[in-house]
Amino acid sequence: MRLSPETLAHLPGDVQRPSYDRDAQRRGIVHLGLGAFHRAHQAAYTDQAMAAGDRDWAITGVSLRSPHVHDALAPQDGLYTLTERDQSAQRMRVIGAIRDVLVAPHDPGAVVAAIAARDTHVVTLTVTEKGYCRRPDGTVDPAVVNGRARTIYHYLCDAFAARRAAGLPGLTLVSCDNLTANGPVLHRAISEFLDATMPELRAWFEAECACPSTMVDRIVPAVTASDLDRVPSRLEMRDEAAVITEPFHQWVIEDRFAGPRPRWEAGGAQFVADVSSYETAKLRLLNGAHSALAYLGLARGLSFVHEAVADPAIRPLVERLMRIEAAPTIDATAGQDLPAYIDALLHRFANPALAHRLDQIATDGSQKIGPRWLEPLAIACARGMASPATLQALAAWLVFVRGNSHTVADPLADRLSGLWNEHGANGIVDAVFGDAGLLPATSGLDGPSRRELTRMVHERTST
Repeated sequence: MRLSPETLAHLPGDVQRPSYDRDAQRRGIVHLGLGAFHRAHQAAYTDQAMAAGDRDWAITGVSLRSPHVHDALAPQDGLYTLTERDQSAQRMRVIGAIRDVLVAPHDPGAVVAAIAARDTHVVTLTVTEKGYCRRPDGTVDPAVVNGRARTIYHYLCDAFAARRAAGLPGLTLVSCDNLTANGPVLHRAISEFLDATMPELRAWFEAECACPSTMVDRIVPAVTASDLDRVPSRLEMRDEAAVITEPFHQWVIEDRFAGPRPRWEAGGAQFVADVSSYETAKLRLLNGAHSALAYLGLARGLSFVHEAVADPAIRPLVERLMRIEAAPTIDATAGQDLPAYIDALLHRFANPALAHRLDQIATDGSQKIGPRWLEPLAIACARGMASPATLQALAAWLVFVRGNSHTVADPLADRLSGLWNEHGANGIVDAVFGDAGLLPATSGLDGPSRRELTRMVHERTST
């Protein structure tokens, strides 16, 4: 058997299932970027909101590229299992919040229609950093405006036009990606796109829509074929869309909406006036440490996060990066205990029940190192503070993107490889982080730091 509404009754008694009438819920949310993280995070919060009595917040999920998620979810009517694993226990529940699954390239009109629908009030996004199609200076890549490929901006702005023409109100657009000030980033990008393509819509967007900032936190490894093969032993049926994650989850949301919203607080979400300190802590501590574990661990031939954090050569560097180099750059709010957060992160990283692959974390590094490493480096340099652990992580990233013995999954992979071929170990640091380098706008590296980083790169490439 395969998981579906018809087979729910055959699940083991200890597997939690939706307690609300799925067929009675109208579609109130469209989600762009229907990957595992959304299914472990925003969809799970929405499922809990409807289980607590909230109504009409079913999700239309949109896969922006591949039909893979559609093919897994559609035969199951959007149902899937969410398994929480730690060292001592495993808990499983069926999530029922997703009702429709669209593949954007196959039917772009259906995506626009879903966003423009009268019942839609919220659009959430997990499109990763590169999905915002920004240049290093933060502006939208002109190729997005002038090219033929459709992006999140095309779908959103076409839907804005349809909503305005129908006399419908605006939307709340909730970015759930690891970007500093992700709400303002999304707002600026949409504004730039509108100015270039539909200037008559700009005033409507400003007046009718809201882009609150958010911070999301949950470790969600990519699900493997072997993971899916193990599900039937627990469920007694197949689930091709299963997601495996950790028990911990956090969602902090700026309380600024253009219209109604789900009661996500039923699942533990926090609504605050300012998310910046939570967002900064997550980016520089969790995400910064994750990236360091990935590049340092891969350089030592390791495969998983729990292996890297247990490595005696890596753990001291990652602890120093968090406790001594990154944490002092964070302006924590009252009640935000950074030392306790770091302790919890180290415990979470060490969880062997989550097979979180380092090569998964290592993708798209050029889009991630700015907020995770370079911004705290700039603050540390301005204060005269040394950051040797962060520089070691940066050196490992630079050597990784050379791509001598592996494929580099990064939108700038070809350019980075070309810089390595042109400048070699002596010049790669200035070619990437110098004033005229590839990433100058995001660089927090002064002259002494670049020289030290060059020495570390030499050390790594000569062994």
